Amino acid sequence: MTTLMRITVRAAGLCALAAVVAWGAPWTGRAAGEEGIRLVRDDASQRVDVYVNGQPFTAYIYPATLKKPVLFPLRTAKGTVVTRGFPLEPRAGERVDHPHQVGLWFTYGDVNGADFWNNSDAIKPEDRPKMGTIVHRAVAAVRSGPDRGELETEMDWVHGNGTVVLKEHALFVFRGGAGWRSVDRITRLQAQGARVAFTDNKEGMFGLRVARQLEIPATKPEVFTDASGRATAVAAMDNTGVNGDFLTSEGKTGDAAWGTRARWCALGARIGDEPVTLAILDHPANPGFPTYWHARGYGLFAANPLGQKAFSNGKEELNFALEAGGSVTFRHRILILSEPAGADRFEEAFRVFAAAYR
Repeated sequence: MTTLMRITVRAAGLCALAAVVAWGAPWTGRAAGEEGIRLVRDDASQRVDVYVNGQPFTAYIYPATLKKPVLFPLRTAKGTVVTRGFPLEPRAGERVDHPHQVGLWFTYGDVNGADFWNNSDAIKPEDRPKMGTIVHRAVAAVRSGPDRGELETEMDWVHGNGTVVLKEHALFVFRGGAGWRSVDRITRLQAQGARVAFTDNKEGMFGLRVARQLEIPATKPEVFTDASGRATAVAAMDNTGVNGDFLTSEGKTGDAAWGTRARWCALGARIGDEPVTLAILDHPANPGFPTYWHARGYGLFAANPLGQKAFSNGKEELNFALEAGGSVTFRHRILILSEPAGADRFEEAFRVFAAAYR
């Protein structure tokens, strides 16, 4: 019986910090009695930090060394980091594959023929014209509040040929309380001077790379090939402390979650003494609902609503596209719980999220 299947299903509502350097939040201690969600903008450092009740939660970062803005790191309410450190803050014992998988991101593997998903500084010079880069352009709004904080940003999706194919407006909504944190990412993409094709591709779309403990224990090395045929070896490693397990709304668990449709997918494990459960929620108004899951045992956890042909062995095909000037909005929520949780909990969370946005 799997980790998530063993734990008691709960229907209740959402109810020593790691030392960090470089892109970790510049935390020096909790302000006495501080409550609410506080965002701190730092243009010089290319970041916006997010605090919940005085505790660091995450940061929106956009250094030139990354090929897309991301949220990094993500923490539980107890301060436990749930995202992989590599390549920004490598930690002992973690995997060092797929350097483009950093924090929490939104991108896609085939936009007018350009690969925005796999781009990183590790790409060979001869392959760079085939890649796309999401460039941060502006912080449009920063709002702190007693029960939520909001960040609005503007980005350009720049094709390898230098053309801006999409303008992105992202709204991040941060919430949290005792034992839980959440992020909504409401992503509006608008095509610019020409038609934009999102050809069916397994590399997408709203995803994060999780800490080693949240991976599924692996007993053998594997090789994963991206949509362009580039192979990445993922080695077998010491599984001490590794105990993650997926559970989808359709009852799929473990590696069987990959390439299946579901309205939500959860990932549970223990990190040290803390039970941790992450869940990504799809939204009924999103294209391709219910999404396919690009969820791998080695630590990739992503919702891909546009990859039908890749995930269905050609039985389905979407090839989503925007005409020049057209736009589309994607709505996603990620929950981070400091407790075990099961299907009933996430069904209720999905119902709440579905009602929150049109």
